[in-house]
Amino acid sequence: MRNDRSKGPGKPDQRERPAERPGSRPAKATGERPRPPAPAAAAEPPRRESVEEIARENRRDRPAVEWPKGERPAFRAPVVLEVEPGADYALLDSGDGEKLERYGPLTIRRPENQAIWPRRMAAARWDGADAIFTGDTDEEGAGRWRFPATALGETWPMRQDGLPYLGRFTSFRHVGVFPEQAVHWRFMTETIERERERHQRPVRVLNLFGYTGLASLLAARAGAEVTHVDASKRAIGWARENAELAGLSGAPIRWICEDAVRYAEREARRGSAYEIILLDPPKFGRGPKGEVWQLFEDLPHLLVLMRQLLSDRPLALVLTAYSIRSSFYSLSALMGEAMRGLGGTVESGELVIREEGEDARHLSTSLFSRWVSA
Repeated sequence: MRNDRSKGPGKPDQRERPAERPGSRPAKATGERPRPPAPAAAAEPPRRESVEEIARENRRDRPAVEWPKGERPAFRAPVVLEVEPGADYALLDSGDGEKLERYGPLTIRRPENQAIWPRRMAAARWDGADAIFTGDTDEEGAGRWRFPATALGETWPMRQDGLPYLGRFTSFRHVGVFPEQAVHWRFMTETIERERERHQRPVRVLNLFGYTGLASLLAARAGAEVTHVDASKRAIGWARENAELAGLSGAPIRWICEDAVRYAEREARRGSAYEIILLDPPKFGRGPKGEVWQLFEDLPHLLVLMRQLLSDRPLALVLTAYSIRSSFYSLSALMGEAMRGLGGTVESGELVIREEGEDARHLSTSLFSRWVSA
């Protein structure tokens, strides 16, 4: 007996059934439950571009580097610029992959891959540090700070050549300042003061990759008009905070949060000019709109842009490079090509910090190359 619903007794349902498609399987016997439809395949997530792909896209429409013509500047190398212990900062000891430093009132212990020699001081002195960084020992590795004696806040008061600012414990073992840069800062401020005294005219300074702003603030205090550029909104905020603390919130400083290369390209199109340019680029970085910075691939383009941005009375172009597998001779050769036809001298070498006390050693921190007009 059929189980079909009928329009009348004994009469089969006369509704049309869909015709079977040729080659299809015959319909199953009535009364058998239909098989539920197979679930739809999950949509694959959109593919994310790799860092290399983003970097190549950034450079896709970039014109080929046009190197300047003319004679190369004179060369002086190797030049070792040394930071000595002082009231603001001192390298107390180093060794076994770490360094022990004094920043103002605080003693700080953190990783240092260059320190492959043994320590001089007893373990008790190291263990008694006010702040100890623990975690990834890589240059940009994340970790945390431990305060053995007294819990400390994120910041503490510091000074650089009399300029007040805030030291800052960051998650990447840095403390808001690179003390080895003090030799460049003093060179810059002396150059600004000498130029203003001789010619009674403003000196314009461009500080790319400006970080927490010490170089910008020292330049402004010396009388310069400063443009400070960094891709990090947080770093710009820290720099503004330092400016307020130093009493320089009204100084002629433009704070720009932008990718350094994009900003330099736009400034070159505008015909902007500066007498002093500071470059302190990382090995790798990201811009606020996802731009990728890779030092070896992008530095030649940026350095030629810097040449275009130097005024008709240029004073200096200073480049520092950290954590790269290269030589200051490479930076020197690159700087020489970018400065062809300008005369002056290219000085290249290392920035080092001398330990405090007797039998002191020198800790190499970075490579540098700087062009000076005289």
